[in-house]
This record gives sequence, structure tokens and C-alpha cells, in this order.
Amino acid sequence: MSARLGDTGREARRTLVRAAHLVDAAGSTADGWVLLAGDTIAAVGSGPDVPAADEVLDLGDATLTPGFVDLHGHGGATESHEDDSFAGSLAMHRAHGTTRSVLSLVANPVRTLAASLERIRGVMTTDPLVLGVHLEGPFLSPDNKGAHNEHYLVAPTPASVDALLEAGDGVLRQVTIAPELPGALDAVRRFVDAGVRVAVGHTVGTFDQARAAFDAGATILTHAFNAMPGLHHRAPGPIGAAVADDRVTLELILDGVHVHPVVADTLFRAAPGRVALITDAMGAAGAADGSYRLGSLDVTVTDGVAHVAGTDTIAGSTLTQDVALRNAVERAGRTLPEAVAALTSVPAAALGLGDRLGRLAPGFAADLVALSPSLRVQRVWAGGHAVS
Repeated sequence: MSARLGDTGREARRTLVRAAHLVDAAGSTADGWVLLAGDTIAAVGSGPDVPAADEVLDLGDATLTPGFVDLHGHGGATESHEDDSFAGSLAMHRAHGTTRSVLSLVANPVRTLAASLERIRGVMTTDPLVLGVHLEGPFLSPDNKGAHNEHYLVAPTPASVDALLEAGDGVLRQVTIAPELPGALDAVRRFVDAGVRVAVGHTVGTFDQARAAFDAGATILTHAFNAMPGLHHRAPGPIGAAVADDRVTLELILDGVHVHPVVADTLFRAAPGRVALITDAMGAAGAADGSYRLGSLDVTVTDGVAHVAGTDTIAGSTLTQDVALRNAVERAGRTLPEAVAALTSVPAAALGLGDRLGRLAPGFAADLVALSPSLRVQRVWAGGHAVS
């Protein structure tokens, strides 16, 4: 038997979870077990010699992974994060393996965003699985706005940045900025100094402009390839700047619609250990086709693909992270540990939480996903509690 012992949670109720395989960024272990002590992993090992526990759960042929972390999602189960309540969306995504979420908001007036931040603050006081808010707008290029209302797009003035930092104190986790906007680099520095992760996205910027933003402290590329110039052999653009910079995590929507699987494979090869699979899910995720709203825009969903009504502009996805996992393995050629890392340790590290989320190791959060041999979610634990 091999085991790694931790010091946390010795007084808490101890639950031993056994599975045919344990998989995380470190690789795969056969005949594995994880000992949960309250909300923390106390020990991890393999073989028949196991520590004492108050409860033993044998999952048979299942594979156990860390809980998934979604950096970028707008809703699901007919709800969006601008709504007064979105508990159904959170529950739906958790049932599909997402144990920790950053809640994304689309562009709106600053006062409206401030109200949303305050509402989500209330959610976070009772729900530790919500990691904070991602403002995908309003600091986006009107020439690559995607599914954002162009009337609400503004340059990041000191006044608007300070207003959002004040409204988002303790809640704001991430913000997307087009680096070519007036005042963008100063805004990047201001957000970073305040402890907010900055992403480059929804941009028509050049390689040099993206690189300047990364040098100023931005560390994420918002949904790589989407709403930005492509990777051209003489103009590598934001994608080239992100791939070339080891400090940068690249978000990827792997639903088979936003990015071709061959392109996804290429990105994984070009930036190993730095691709984070996100959902960018909107209200139709986990729900039926039909008419929806994304912020202030009407959206039509047909065959699971969302478009701004009356256009060919993709409006988020209907993806869940378990589907992204299967797509990474079955369509983009990733090994299971690599695909799992892109849903767990990579996004956790991008948020500065890589020391407590995203691994099956002592001292890490007791967030687990049990997968069938066909990579379907069977059970989910978050913070040591069963959520599915």
C-alpha cells in the first residue's frame, strides 16, 4: 500500500471512498482510496490496507477524480447569473461534476453590474462552492463583442474600474479586458493590485497589445480562438501571445461548436498544462431548446446551439463539464489525466487556488467526482458532502 497522510480534519467524521482508479493531474492509480475528514482530504492511497473510517463507500469500477472547477459560466437549467435566483443552475452543474464555480456576468451598465455583485455576495455567504464573479463585460471591444450588448461596452476608465472594485470587494474574482482599449493597461494593473485575475478577450488586439497586457499582470485568455483574431503565421495575435507566455492559462470551450477538435488538440499540444476547459454555459444548459435571454439580448437555441436571435453569433454554450471531459478524451485525443487536469488543477491554479482545489491529495478540498467507465458522472461530493 502507498499512502499520503494529511494533518487536517482529525476530529471530523471520516469517510473512506474506494474506486477502481484515482485520476488527477499527477496520473492514474489503480485500486485507490480517498479518506475524507469533514471538508478536507485526509489521506490518499491504494491497495487493501486502509485507514479506519466511520463510513466506507466502495464505488466498484468507478474512476474518482477531483471536483471540476469552472472559471467561466453564465447559467443553466433556464437560469442566468443576472437572475434574482439561480440555485437551479448551480445544482444542475454540480450534478454534472462542477463543484466550484466562478459566476460570469455579461456586459451591463456599471450600476447594474454592481447590483448583481451584491446579489451574488449574498449567495456566497451561504454557499462556499461559489468562488466569486467573472465580469466578462463591460470592458470589451465593440468590434468583437460576441453576445454582449454593444450599448453597454465602455473603456475601462479609472472611475468605472474603482466603482466595480468597490462593489465587488470580496466577490470579484476575474475580469475580461480587451487590451487595445484606452486605459486598458492601467486597468489591468489596478485590478491585479486589488487581487482580481485579469483575462484578455473579446478583442481585436494585436500580439504586442496582448503581450503588453500579460506583462501588466493579465494571466488568462478568455475562451481561446473565440471573439479574437485567429492565429495567423505573420500576425499571431492574442492566441500566439498567450501560447508563448507560460504565465497564461487559456480557456477553451470544448463543445464541438466553438472550436474544432483538431484545433483543441493543437492548443493542448502547444500549451501543455495551461488549458482550462470551461463551459461558458448559458440558461439552456441542462434545459430544452427554445428562446432565452443572455443579459439584455434574446437568444435562440436550436439543437443545443445558442445564437443571438436573428444572427449567426454564438451566444455561449449548453455545455456541462462532464461532456467537455468526454470530448477532450474522445475527440481531442487527450489522456484522461490530462483532460481531468484541464477541469481541475489548471483552473484552480489560474485562480490562485492550486494549493487547495483540484487534486486528490491530503489537505485539498474534499471535492470528488465518481465517473463510470464510459466517463458518465455517478456521484459528486463537494466540501465533503454528497451533492449528487
